[in-house]
Amino acid sequence: MMVVKSLRMTPLALALVAFGAQAQSQSDSMFSFSGFGTVGLTGATKDGAEYVIPGQVHGADKSISGEVDSKLGLQGTAKFNSQFSATVQVLTKQTGKGDWTPQIEWAFAKWQATPGLAIRAGRMGAPFFAVSDFRDVGYANTWLRPPIDVYGQVPVSHFDGADVNWTTQIAGKTVSVQAIGGESSSYVRQVKIEIKKMVGVNFTAELLDGLNLRLGHVQGKLSAHSASADALVGLLRQTPFAAVGNAFDPTDKDASFSGIGLTYDEGQWVVAAEYTKRRTDSFVPDTTGWYTTVGYRVGKWTPYATLSQQKTDSSNVDNTIPSSVVVANLPLRAVVDAALAAQSTPQKTIAVGVRWDAWRNVAVKAQYDSIKTTGAGQFYNVQPGFNNARVGVYSLAVDFVF
Repeated sequence: MMVVKSLRMTPLALALVAFGAQAQSQSDSMFSFSGFGTVGLTGATKDGAEYVIPGQVHGADKSISGEVDSKLGLQGTAKFNSQFSATVQVLTKQTGKGDWTPQIEWAFAKWQATPGLAIRAGRMGAPFFAVSDFRDVGYANTWLRPPIDVYGQVPVSHFDGADVNWTTQIAGKTVSVQAIGGESSSYVRQVKIEIKKMVGVNFTAELLDGLNLRLGHVQGKLSAHSASADALVGLLRQTPFAAVGNAFDPTDKDASFSGIGLTYDEGQWVVAAEYTKRRTDSFVPDTTGWYTTVGYRVGKWTPYATLSQQKTDSSNVDNTIPSSVVVANLPLRAVVDAALAAQSTPQKTIAVGVRWDAWRNVAVKAQYDSIKTTGAGQFYNVQPGFNNARVGVYSLAVDFVF
């Protein structure tokens, strides 16, 4: 575990201090309340598509948007005694339906069975990534937003179920193991995504002062409730190419996500890296993602740079349909190819930014992303002529906790 001297300098630690200050002020009550938020503006150097956080349906082009990064979260905790507590977090941000309806992001009960063993049940953050639990708390992160080339692979932020967390000390270093089980659902670009029979494990270990390793793996049964995909599968199953339809079918298919990450936060240096792989047995493609971020603190300023990439490893569908086949006036092979291409989102990003810790609980960030897409990349509402583009995305955000 990091020493207090080091923790005071990290954004996450500062966020926890600010969160805890509210609880301390209510020390005579079993209830504590806190919150966080971001006010952000985003624009792009090119029209013809919208820059979005994967899953969103409203984004930015040359017209500046405040819908990409802005959000507000409120959290309440009831501590019944030294062992039992309950936490609820409500979050308002642009959803996969394109609205701003507040959502219950967390709602769980916790039993601290022993100092090193905790059991939770309810709705919790889905542990796919290194910063899954605080990916929406902009103040707790150095970047303006987590690199979407990696974090866009699984645009699901919570799950319903239970987890067991065990923490111990080995040779004076902290080691933690988390096991989870449950299911999750979310809307991604107006399509409901479900992961059932979800199980996973996360392992974290402090290797040296400030240097931490994370290994994670989650698997389950993936379903995408898409009317257009279902119609295409139904059509294919009425032809001699039913095998293509079966491979394309996004219903109750095996899926997994694995990742390894390293973080270093000691003194003035901030370094983070993750390498991840997504695998499915449906038309949702197999992908590999990675990023590396390096930052350096100078007083209240932290300039940083990130390199990241997402690539498509396999479409998971062997399109054996001859190009001459036409069904219901549709060139069937071309229709399948277009549907597969729409799911493939490879791109490379070079990002530079700076964080200014303006006040104890407020950080101002500016970031510029230079994105080279293959096809449309992760952009949305793509118009003809946009594919394989080089696009600049500029963002300004104010993150706060209270």
